Parts: sequence; structure tokens; C-alpha cells
Amino acid sequence: MAEKQAQTVAERYDRALRKGRKLSPVPEGCPVPQPTSSWPPENVALLEKYRSWLAEGGVAQSVIEQHRIPMAGHVLGLNLKPHPQLDISATTEQGFGADLQKAVAYIEAKQRSEGWTRNCRHSLTWFRRFLRLERGLVTAEEAATCGNAARYQEGLPGWLLTQLEKYLQLRQVNWRPSRRAVSTYQFWQKYTQIWRWLCQQKEVELDSIESVMTLRRRHLYAYIDEKLAQGYATSSINLDLYNFQGCLRFLQQRGCQVPAALLTLPGLKKPDSLPRFLTDEQVRRLRDDLEQQLTEATTTARIRMCRLDLAAFYLLWQGGLRLCELEDLTLADLSLDQQRIVIRRSKGVKDRTVYLTAATVKAVEAYLEMRGESIGGINEYVFLYRHKHISTELIRLRLKAAGKRTGVKVTPHMLRHTFATQLVNAGCKITSIQALLGHQRLQTTLTYARLHDQTVARDYYTAMAVIEERLQPRLPQAETPKPEDNGHNPAQTKTPTRLLQLVTTLQAEPLTDSQQAMVDELQQGLAALAKTAQGIPKPPDQRVVNEPAIPAW
Repeated sequence: MAEKQAQTVAERYDRALRKGRKLSPVPEGCPVPQPTSSWPPENVALLEKYRSWLAEGGVAQSVIEQHRIPMAGHVLGLNLKPHPQLDISATTEQGFGADLQKAVAYIEAKQRSEGWTRNCRHSLTWFRRFLRLERGLVTAEEAATCGNAARYQEGLPGWLLTQLEKYLQLRQVNWRPSRRAVSTYQFWQKYTQIWRWLCQQKEVELDSIESVMTLRRRHLYAYIDEKLAQGYATSSINLDLYNFQGCLRFLQQRGCQVPAALLTLPGLKKPDSLPRFLTDEQVRRLRDDLEQQLTEATTTARIRMCRLDLAAFYLLWQGGLRLCELEDLTLADLSLDQQRIVIRRSKGVKDRTVYLTAATVKAVEAYLEMRGESIGGINEYVFLYRHKHISTELIRLRLKAAGKRTGVKVTPHMLRHTFATQLVNAGCKITSIQALLGHQRLQTTLTYARLHDQTVARDYYTAMAVIEERLQPRLPQAETPKPEDNGHNPAQTKTPTRLLQLVTTLQAEPLTDSQQAMVDELQQGLAALAKTAQGIPKPPDQRVVNEPAIPAW
């Protein structure tokens, strides 16, 4: 019998705990977490609250389900006492108190991969941060910090950290407020990648800012070779190199001497991959599924969510919005009566206007009718979930669910690619598409939009038809008889026969079906004209066909 689909966080954890014991059991005698039925009731409520806190903070749903919730559940399942009594002290900078350390011992006993164990320990720091927030030991802003950026700063010299802090402040000017926490964490993760590797090399000493001049291209080549051997993607290596060179240019602007050879080192050549867009049939299936879900909805909450899905789908598909732009869309940005919206402070700190179709306006208006009010009186955002501003992953997960129902692999950014591709195949100017997408460089737009094979074939055959028409031999015009000839002009009497001969020569070249039909009609008319002309012999009774002339032997 199939296991009942879990609904609450506690049920999900119990199911994951049972499966985990089967897939990777621990040695006998090792303490194992107990199911939620053995927990104090306040701990079950805490786990539910922890999940909501993670979702509101923008943590990906897959990360929540696979790492964050299981690690929190292990702590609560190994310590059957109310959560205010848990020891959440840190014995070392990366260590945990006795109660949280039990969860570390449990996952290490499973003897899984080093990466999986590292992610579990990282998830434990999140749960400890949440517990400190519950006890009032940190502020909400401090607890909401996305990830532990300090682990990417370990081992870097002080002068470099100071310069990177200044570079971070410069880059934060262009970040959307809703993405600042995530972007800050990603900055330390990405922009220190090569610096951390260099600090681990024995032949490299970065003890002062002047030591940057000791770096050589061979150091970067060694980094690239090592990453390629480890199976890293070309795009990932190029991104590390691009970020590293960005730091070097920042240092150069501040008066630091930087080797020019490092700044001009090109990245690895990567394949010209096609953009991931959906076909017209796939878009139609997604749209029909979302409309069907709305038709079948019965409760008010269900209808509201289905209308949200449909409005978001149309804005991503027919508006080409980025996911972050959709989430930060405000009521003041809407001009539905004029069928347009304004995207403010988009990528590159630019505003742009996006035009809406009638179907998109209808979907957005239908959602706004049931949108509801926001808790706290902040009603500026268009999309709300449970009376709060939607989280980062809500639209992505709702769209993914529609993709599973229809068998279409789809992401919000794929709909943006589809928007650009469909426009270029409909004949829209590429510069107009560039403006709609908000791209600064035209080359970026060209990577988003690709011509369909059908469009290329249509343009080819249209152009070749023009070329073939231009290369066709032109027939001479018949001479007009003079009045004094009384219709017996020798040039005129020879005209029908001459024209028949010209028509006959056409059989030396292959003709299309339409051209063959025109030749047949022309030959029949000339033959009738030849019969009535004086002194013109009757032409042979044969039909000009689209075949090569038979040579006379």
C-alpha cells in the first residue's frame, strides 16, 4: 500500500527519518533520532515555525526539505526536552554545544560523502541561528543573514579582506534590496574562489597588497588545470576567472600595481549552447493546465492561488520579466488601463517599460480582485502569499508543479527565453526585443533568442523564389503591325512560331509545378494564335514537359 502523502512538516520529517534509516543505517549502539510523536508539543510547533522562517528568507524549497528540516529534526529527535533547554553554545568557532553535537555524531555515523556531511553541518548553523533568534540573543536582521559568509573569508590576509569589503560596498549599489542578503553571501562565495586557492599554494605569498605583482599567469593556468581535472564546467571556471579579474581591476583603480598579463588572460572557449526555450506546444500545455486548475478550484484560497499562478505565468511568458522583477513588482508600477508596467531598478539599475497583452491584463486584474491585504499595512507589492510578500521560491515551485503535471520541464527564466525567441520568430526587430528585455548589449539579446528551423526554412524558400524569378529568361514582346500592312506584316506572321520556339527551349531547365502550368497555358494560347495566322504551319501536337530535351542521334 502506498504511504500516505505527508502534509505537515512533522509528517515529512518522520517519513524522511524512516527512509533514511533504510538507505543509510547507523551502527548498532549509535543513538538515533526519535519520531515527532515522542517530542514535546512545543518542539513540533517549533519545527513548523522554523520551516516558515526559512521559506520567508528565500531559502530554496529543495534545500529546506533535504537539509535544513532534517538536521533540525535530528537535534529535536535526539534531545527529547523543550527547545528552550537545548544547549546552543558554540565550543569553538565551527563547533556546537553538546545537544547539537549529537546531531553531528549521528550524520557522521552514516558515513556518507564529505560534501553531504559538510552541508549537514552548515544546515545545523542555520538552526542554531534560528534558536538564538527565538531566545532574543540576535536581531532578526542578523539571523536572516543568508549563509555563513565567514567561512569564505578564513585564511585570507587582512589587507585583502579590507579591499574586498570596499569592493562589496561598491557592488551593492546595483543590487535590488530584496536580493541584497543573498547577493552578499554569493559575493564572498564567488569572488574569493581563486584568492582562497592562491593562499593555499606554497609558492604564493600574499602578505601585502604589493605582493599582487608576484602573481603570474602560470598560477591561473594551474588553477584552471586543477578545476578541469576535478570535472568543473567550463562556465564555472570562466566565472571564477571573471570575478578574480574584476577584483584586480578594482585594486588597479585604487592605485595598486597589477600585472597586465592577468587582466588580459582569456577564459576557456565554451560551446555555443542554444537558449533553453519552450515550443509553442509546450507553452500551450502549460497555459491550458493553469486555466484548468483555475476552473476546477472550489475554495476561495485555491482560486486565489490559481489566479496568482496564471498572472505570474503570463507576466513571465508574455512580459519577459525576470523572477526577481516579478517578485518586487508593486501596485504603483502597474498601468493596466494602458497595458503596460514599469520595471524599476532592474539589472544594471535601469528602468524599462514592458507592454502587456490583453490576456496578461485580464489575468493580472483577475488576481488583484482576490489578492487581499498585507499584514502590517504594507500593500505595495502585487503578489502576496498568506498576506505577506511572496518568498523567492514560491513562483518557481508553483511553476515546477505545473511542469510536472504537463510533462514540461520549465523554469521562470525559460519563459523569458521563450518570450524572446517567439518575438524574433514572429519578425519583431531585435533592437525592440533588446529594449523589452532590458539588455544593455545586443549580443546578450542574441543569446536569448534563436530562430526556429521553420523560420529559417521559410526565409530561405522566400528568398530563393525571388532569385529564381529574377533569373528566368524574358520573352520578347510581339511587334505591332503597321496600318499599311493590313495584317500581313512578315514580322508578325513569324511571331507565333518564334514564340513557340522560345517556349520549347524552356524544357532544357527544370521547372517548378507552378512554372510548368504557366508554360502549358502559354503554349496553348500561342498554338491557337498560330492556327489563325496566315502562312503559319500547324505546330506539332506535343506538350512541353519539365524534362531535359532528348538529343538527336
